[in-house]
Amino acid sequence: MKKKILLLALLGLSKLTNAQEAKVEKSIFGVQTGVLGLWVNNESRLADKFVLRTELGFDAGFWANSFYDQTGFLMAPVLIVEPKYYYNMAKRLAKGRNISDNAANYLSIKTSYHPDWFVVSNYDNINVISDISVIPSWGIRRNLGKHFNYELGLGLGVRYIFAKQAGYSENEISLADNTSFKIGYKF
Repeated sequence: MKKKILLLALLGLSKLTNAQEAKVEKSIFGVQTGVLGLWVNNESRLADKFVLRTELGFDAGFWANSFYDQTGFLMAPVLIVEPKYYYNMAKRLAKGRNISDNAANYLSIKTSYHPDWFVVSNYDNINVISDISVIPSWGIRRNLGKHFNYELGLGLGVRYIFAKQAGYSENEISLADNTSFKIGYKF
């Protein structure tokens, strides 16, 4: 009888040591690409369900109109700081779903800054007008195997455009959206 109790205790202890906790990873480094861009990012844990995501990358764009004789393409640098709250990790874990590498739903405040440092384009002398945006967002992050992941983000916020730097009389405020689908690789 003592051997059976000892065996059950050891099996229970091994289950406890292998159990996944419902909290975000300490730090995740990765690279992601989407329809219009390429970004390098890091998510650093602030608390059990909170991370601070920082990104450096390039947002891309296309245009075609009567001002240019061909279709235009540009890539401009972007700096992003995004606190995230992963709200359903315990629920996913209770259902036996994977939460490694922060695979869960989240709420965030995505803050992006596009500086006028340089632009990569098929036209010469193209500049961007610097802007900063703050967009409350909802999103999901899921894993595709051990190193790959995907994210979907949706949100609506505000953008402040530094139009005076481009010769306009006033800066401008407009609506901004966060509609993104990114596929990434975690290091």
